[in-house]
Amino acid sequence: MNTLPSSPKVVLSRRKFLGNALAGTAATLAGSASMSFFGTQPALAQSNLTPDEALKELLDGNQRYIAGRFMSFDEDKQILRDRTVEKQQPFAALLSCADSRVPVEIIFDQSIGELFVTRVAGNIATPEIIASLEYGAAVLGTKVILVLGHAGCGAVKAAIQAKAVPGQISALFPHLQPAVDQAGSDLAAATKVNATIQAGLLGKASPVLAPMVKEGKLKIVAGYYDLATGKVTLV
Repeated sequence: MNTLPSSPKVVLSRRKFLGNALAGTAATLAGSASMSFFGTQPALAQSNLTPDEALKELLDGNQRYIAGRFMSFDEDKQILRDRTVEKQQPFAALLSCADSRVPVEIIFDQSIGELFVTRVAGNIATPEIIASLEYGAAVLGTKVILVLGHAGCGAVKAAIQAKAVPGQISALFPHLQPAVDQAGSDLAAATKVNATIQAGLLGKASPVLAPMVKEGKLKIVAGYYDLATGKVTLV
């Protein structure tokens, strides 16, 4: 089980982070992906894991979940809370669906402060999601981003059916349509393709994440979670 290594404290101001992020140009961000967004000190690689090791830790945790051999449940939660009051040092980030059947920390057997999780129906890379994952990688030092689709995804299914829906649900459809165009009406196939497409967007479109991937500081992968077996497979 990975632990939280000691490192200098990074003081983060949400208002200052947002203000400077908006003020910076894409070229500046691309040239300083390893710097904190307020430009005063480098982002700390707060996990000692490499990107490949971080991905292995996730998948190993999933194997423990499948086998029912949880390690995270045995950790002292009070100690973890105390150690994460003023800082967080997640080794991995996830973009997963908002589906209640996909409890990310549980299915990867991780505990407080270990995963930086973003969730939205259909696990789509919206500007807000991308901004959050950029923050996780450039400031918090996450080493891997896993975009996780899952069996029986209602958002992908609705996009396939393309029926009239209430409220703003249809706002999800344009993000999911490329996967539907490629995979057709096969729900599992479309879900896997969508996870791959969203991971590709993160790795190519973000001026923060793209250079980190190119330099080998970050890995971005897509995965698929089977609700029946609990298994996560890379796609």
